[in-house]
Amino acid sequence: MFTPSDFATTDLDWLDRLMARDAFVTLATTGTDGLPQVTLLPVVYRRDGEAIVIEGHWARPNPQAGHAGPALMLVHGPHAYVSPGWYPDKDSAGRVPTWNYAAAELRGELEPVTERAALMDMLDALSAVNEAGVGGDWQLDRDDPRQTRLLAGIIGFRFRPRQVQIKLKLSQNHPDANQVSVIDALETSGAPASHDLAQWMRQVRQPPAPGG
Repeated sequence: MFTPSDFATTDLDWLDRLMARDAFVTLATTGTDGLPQVTLLPVVYRRDGEAIVIEGHWARPNPQAGHAGPALMLVHGPHAYVSPGWYPDKDSAGRVPTWNYAAAELRGELEPVTERAALMDMLDALSAVNEAGVGGDWQLDRDDPRQTRLLAGIIGFRFRPRQVQIKLKLSQNHPDANQVSVIDALETSGAPASHDLAQWMRQVRQPPAPGG
């Protein structure tokens, strides 16, 4: 992922925020025919210091299912169009349109998981995170054969990133007045995605104090 220095960060707290916001990722691998294979997947993310483990599962018929070895994962954050008309210096600086966004690219190793107990643990973790998000309480019933027989239709994975690249393209390369004006314009937009992006722009301009 092309990341100019103005937009690069190594602070893994931003990866935590990206995953907390939307743990629905794009997983890319290379197939045996040399062509790329891509799947969009919900995942469970865990981090302990620099150590990251991401778990999920494929449908067994998916050609990518069971892939072991190198993989690339894209984590998507808020994004929105930025009009040059929002910049106070639009005329003097000859400003043009752009797109602001936050994202991360993770490169690492995939390990397929097929053990029944491990798959059930993965499904428990995935449902716990997402049920909490919608106010639900569904859980996998390990004693219900109608549910557990579906395990035969999936293959799990663990992904351990060895390289993390985080990109926050949030107008940091612009004068302060331009940044503030873009935030104001996004916040008055009717699009929820624009409001979300405005908050990220505020956060990157005002990082929390140490220990805060």
